[in-house]
Amino acid sequence: MAASTLTPRQQNLGRIIAPLTVGAVGLILWQLVVGGLGISSYLLPTPLSILEQALEFSDSILTAAGITGWNSLVGLVIGSVLGVCFAALAASSKSVDAMVNPIVAALAVIPIVALAPILNTMFGTTQFPRQAIAGLASFVPVFVSALRGLRQTNPEHRDLMRTYAATGLQTFRTITLPTALPYVFTGVRLASSLAVISALVAEYFGGPRGGLGGIISAAAASSQYPRAWAYVLASIVLGLLFYLAALALEKLANRGRTAIS
Repeated sequence: MAASTLTPRQQNLGRIIAPLTVGAVGLILWQLVVGGLGISSYLLPTPLSILEQALEFSDSILTAAGITGWNSLVGLVIGSVLGVCFAALAASSKSVDAMVNPIVAALAVIPIVALAPILNTMFGTTQFPRQAIAGLASFVPVFVSALRGLRQTNPEHRDLMRTYAATGLQTFRTITLPTALPYVFTGVRLASSLAVISALVAEYFGGPRGGLGGIISAAAASSQYPRAWAYVLASIVLGLLFYLAALALEKLANRGRTAIS
């Protein structure tokens, strides 16, 4: 059946079934290859052994995922808000743009593996270092995307607002921000996964052991590799949930804009 003859519902169903099928086939092959060749769990556990550990330690996994998820969410929200605010300032002033862009470029190349131990040492047993690193990782993509979106406004639309004696705030709210919203949400989608990854890396390098990253480190250090992989699986699920939440928020905002227009 040609793709053009499929209904929208069938196309959406195909987008869901296709990756699920590929994932299921991959897991089956993984189980058969590792089990058939007798590969040690030290090198690679089987999917069934990982699933068994995930079910056995489900309570601990949920608790750890809650801690990591909260750190990621705090960092994502703060980093996104700051990214949009600084992008608005940079878009409105060339001098601010000249000052902020080099700083953002420097922040983009800061190695998390080097920054995390420093912040953990400075702030002790608090969760602030994980949230700060997640916020830093979120800030850069949101700033870059938002700045690009804020510069997409049609000059003719700005001129039209001036003829109506609109203030700068009114022009920003009615013209500039709606044009930039798709770019902002693109940055948030990118930042959603980065926030989770950054928080995990920060947890891996010291500090309180309650999060997923710290438990993965502890399980691997004690040679409990199936258990470590179970927490890795939880990390993947957490990252996907953040991405899907950002995607749903974007669709909700777009639906609201369509309804208003």
